[in-house]
Amino acid sequence: MLKDAKAFSGFSVNDIQKAKEFYGQMLGLNVSEANGMLQLHIAGGTTILMYPKENHIPATFTILNFPVANIEQTVDDLVRHGVHFESYNEGGLVTDERGIFRGGGPKIAWFKDPAGNILSVLEEGA
Repeated sequence: MLKDAKAFSGFSVNDIQKAKEFYGQMLGLNVSEANGMLQLHIAGGTTILMYPKENHIPATFTILNFPVANIEQTVDDLVRHGVHFESYNEGGLVTDERGIFRGGGPKIAWFKDPAGNILSVLEEGA
């Protein structure tokens, strides 16, 4: 029934303007605004909807992953743009001093948007 529907994902934020600056300026994504909501236009033609929610509660899981060719370079570039990477040391999840997890599977580093939603960059082909 829905196999031909062009589905898209969405998530809430508590401040549309802060989200627009973060996603557009800090991350360098194409962002458009309409009807009080934002649309992220990411590679591959995918659009992701961000909508305001006053009583927003950040997700406790990764809501958006960005595959990259070189995680070290990407982390350095994002840090220069003001992005702070999370540090984990719990269970089997231990990140290094730069916030990069290297403990099996792809190298991955997590960061949060201004609304507290968790995002990641992960190295392709690792």
